[in-house]
Amino acid sequence: MRILVTGSRGLIGRALLSFLAADGHNVVRLTRTQTPVSDRHIPWDPDAGLIQADDLEDFGAVVHLAGETIFGRWTAEKKARILESRAQGTRLLCESLARLRSRPIVLVSASAIGYYGDRGNQVLDEESSAGSLFLSEVTKAWEAATEPARRNGIRVVNLRLGFVLSKAGGGLAAMLLPFKLGIGGRVGSGRQYMSWIAIDDVVGAISHAILSEALRGPVNAVAPYPVTNREFTQTLGRVLWRPTIFPLPVFAARRMFGEMADNLLLASTRVKPSRLLASGFEFRFPQLEGALRHVLGK
Repeated sequence: MRILVTGSRGLIGRALLSFLAADGHNVVRLTRTQTPVSDRHIPWDPDAGLIQADDLEDFGAVVHLAGETIFGRWTAEKKARILESRAQGTRLLCESLARLRSRPIVLVSASAIGYYGDRGNQVLDEESSAGSLFLSEVTKAWEAATEPARRNGIRVVNLRLGFVLSKAGGGLAAMLLPFKLGIGGRVGSGRQYMSWIAIDDVVGAISHAILSEALRGPVNAVAPYPVTNREFTQTLGRVLWRPTIFPLPVFAARRMFGEMADNLLLASTRVKPSRLLASGFEFRFPQLEGALRHVLGK
C-alpha cells in the first residue's frame, strides 16, 4: 500500500517508517522542509494553507503524527503552539484530503489519553467523557479537526496514545539518567495511574488500524495493564538494578515543570484499550516489566 506519513522525524514516526517499509509498503513522508518533491518526500508548510491536491493523490492511507512537542515548560506561547500545531495543522491536512478526486481509504491521526484528564482510579475506555485539563481541551480540538476527512468518506481513526516506552526519546528516555544514577523515585504520592505502551506496540497498532476496517473514531493505544506511578518507578528501578528512594514532591514537580506537571506527571489516567482488543489486536508487550526489559535491552 502507498502510505503518507506526517511527523516522520518524531519518536513514533521514525519507528513507523522502518516498520512499514519492512512490511512492504511504499512510504512517503510529508514534511515541513522545502526540498524538492520526490516519490519519497512531499514538502508542506502548514502556514501556507492547503496542500497541492496532485501531491496527495493515490495514497491508500495517511498517518498523521505531526505536532509541537508537549515536553518543556508551558509558557503561554508554548501552549498556543501545542494547540495550533494539532488543531490547525490537522484541519488543513484533512481539508486537503477531502478535496481529492481519489481520497485515501483511511486516516490514522494521532491523539492522546490526555483527553480523559485527571480521573483518579476510574477505569476509562473510549466511551468515557473528556476531562478538563489543558491537554483535554487540546485533544478535543485535535480530534474535531479530522471531521472534514470523516465527513467526506475517509475512515478516520483517532489513536489516543499513552506514555510511549522507548529509549530513543520521549518521557522514558528523559527519566533514564536520574534513575541510572540512583536518584529516581515516584512523583508525588505515586498513586496516580500511568497508561503506557511499548513503541513496538504503537507501530503495530497503527498498522493494525490501517488494515482493520472495523476500527474508526477514538481508539486507545495503551497496554492492557496500566500501573500506578509507584509501580512504574519500582519496576524501572528493578530493571535497571537501581534504588528508587528519592521521590519528587508535588511542589517540586510544579516548580520545575509548571502546568505540564499537573497534566503529565500528576494526572491519573487508568485507560483500557477496549477497541484495540475487541478488533483482535495482540500486544507483543502487555506487561510493564517485559516491555521495559525489551526497550532497554535488559
